Amino acid sequence: MERITCALVLAILSAFHCVAVSADIGGDSRDPWEGFNRAVFSFNDSADKYVLQPVARGYRKVTPTFVDQSLANFFNNLGEIKNVGNNALQGDGGDMLVSGGRFLINTTVGVLGIFDVATYIGLTRDSEDFGQTLAVWGLGNGPYLMLPLLGPSTLRDSVGSGVDSYTEITRGIDPSTVQLGMTMLDLLQVRASLLGTEDLVSGDKYTFFKDVYLQRRDFLINDGKLKDDFGGEDFEAFDF
Repeated sequence: MERITCALVLAILSAFHCVAVSADIGGDSRDPWEGFNRAVFSFNDSADKYVLQPVARGYRKVTPTFVDQSLANFFNNLGEIKNVGNNALQGDGGDMLVSGGRFLINTTVGVLGIFDVATYIGLTRDSEDFGQTLAVWGLGNGPYLMLPLLGPSTLRDSVGSGVDSYTEITRGIDPSTVQLGMTMLDLLQVRASLLGTEDLVSGDKYTFFKDVYLQRRDFLINDGKLKDDFGGEDFEAFDF
């Protein structure tokens, strides 16, 4: 069933892409579906304002810094599996070994990733995903796309996220309620870490977040060789 659903999603996205390519696009050529995207952004923004932000503030208030950092380390360690696979698909053997080494060290010496021992000894984390892999293979961004609840993306990155989901260790957790709980905890920890970044917003909020996302993606795809004005925050992991 999951494979069928994924195939349907890919087919729909491909159809949208064909329409976008053949259309006479005005305005921002990166964002031919701006009307739809703005409507979804408004929904996401309201959900964040009235649900996610208050919960994240409560989490931040009651959670000790050590526990919060331990959770961040734990979920980052789970993400190393995705990093290993995508580094391999990109033909980057060096980074693949670093990601694999990080996972092995942090899972064992770091007690299931609670402690980021690998960074301490010089193995720096490098986040990779299948959207970046598709870019390395020569596939362009495609239209900018705002996904309900999931946040900013592009046609290419949406497909990439679907593929990456099959590498998540939490998929094998039973019962499904525990799996859902871990996913929500990961989201909550990330959102709490971004509290206060709202002060960085200037001008039109939708346009600001779109530019942040697209510039950050270019920065990651080019392995930091492009100038990035938005620092080290993992913006693509947060639902705007």
